[in-house]
Amino acid sequence: MLVYSEFDPSKKAFVFELDNVLYPERDYLLQVYYLFANFLEYSETFPPAVQLTEFFKKAYEHAGPNLIFDKAREAFGISEKYRENFLRLHRQAQLPLKLLLFDDMLKLLQDIVIDRKEIFIVTAGDPVQQLNKIRQIEWNGLEKYLRVYFTNEVKPKPSPDVLLEILKLHNLEAIDVLVAGVASLDAVFAENAGIDFVKIEK
Repeated sequence: MLVYSEFDPSKKAFVFELDNVLYPERDYLLQVYYLFANFLEYSETFPPAVQLTEFFKKAYEHAGPNLIFDKAREAFGISEKYRENFLRLHRQAQLPLKLLLFDDMLKLLQDIVIDRKEIFIVTAGDPVQQLNKIRQIEWNGLEKYLRVYFTNEVKPKPSPDVLLEILKLHNLEAIDVLVAGVASLDAVFAENAGIDFVKIEK
């Protein structure tokens, strides 16, 4: 658990990845699977949405999201033509429920704002999909304090280009900034820019 009072008080800005750092990506994906299952039941009547949703949930919890459409297609005989719908939902889904920040990350972000430090979300992956997630997170009023950058619009991780751009645009030095993430890639990303890194344990 990250506690703001334990950070170096000289830091002026904090950089966070999005998925599994600020909120659990699982909460987004399971809602996407639910929407797809209901769309498919409406379109084809089979498989039942409840049954397909449960399949997706178990497959995700067992092996993650990789090839999950192919697994469902094999198990239920889903037509290949629905792959495009599945992928589109990942990018554009309007979720039934708001995404909630991890409790400790909400407190951390609030403490950073109170101390008048800067917050940057620097996220990898498809920018359209990542922005769709950001728009559906319950930020509790924090959204106006966030600056968002998409690494794929500059240069993918672990290239430090987007971090170097942030330093330049916001008149910061590397020593002023802390990067927080869960993946080893994030650690290399920070190191390549000469920025301190802290790993978030979830």
